[in-house]
Amino acid sequence: MSLTRHEIREKAFQALFALNANPDADENQLFQQLLNPEETDAVEIPAYLSTLVTGVREHQVELDAQIQPYLSQKWSLDRLAKTDLIILRIAFFELQFVDDVPTKVAVNEAIELTKAFSDDRSRKFVSGVLGKVVKNQAN
Repeated sequence: MSLTRHEIREKAFQALFALNANPDADENQLFQQLLNPEETDAVEIPAYLSTLVTGVREHQVELDAQIQPYLSQKWSLDRLAKTDLIILRIAFFELQFVDDVPTKVAVNEAIELTKAFSDDRSRKFVSGVLGKVVKNQAN
């Protein structure tokens, strides 16, 4: 099974969402369920899937601290929809820790994730936050 990076990001989002609800879940078992729902033979877990999920989890406090300043004063991380927060964490992780993902790609992929897993308001919100990040990086 060969997945595109876009598909891997979708699986990473699903894994992180599930792990947010159940932090003690076994990552490898979760990956197998996401990659092979028919539960046939175990499939190889794409390295980038592990990189994203493990990286976001290991750097979550740091990523959240980076996201917070881009929120308006009346918003805190606790008020964000979990889908939006997880998508932002993935994007911020890629922007900071994955050298071979250009900024434009990380932003576009985050917006695509909101289209797949959230609603139009979330898409606009995530786009706005990441737009501020890009503008800040350019300065």
